[in-house]
Amino acid sequence: MMNSGPDPAPDMASQDAAVDGVVRAGARGAIVLAGTATAVVVALWFAFYLLVFIPRATVL
Repeated sequence: MMNSGPDPAPDMASQDAAVDGVVRAGARGAIVLAGTATAVVVALWFAFYLLVFIPRATVL
């Protein structure tokens, strides 16, 4: 509300516990994203190799 006082300061112990929980959970999303991007790049490289280089390398 407009005339209410400021919110009381949050407890530092609860903030530390929340930060510890986030750090303990790790960066799973970033690791999954990086792994997916790497898998896509490797798959595209193999597709290019198999569909372009191998057919051109056949000697009749």
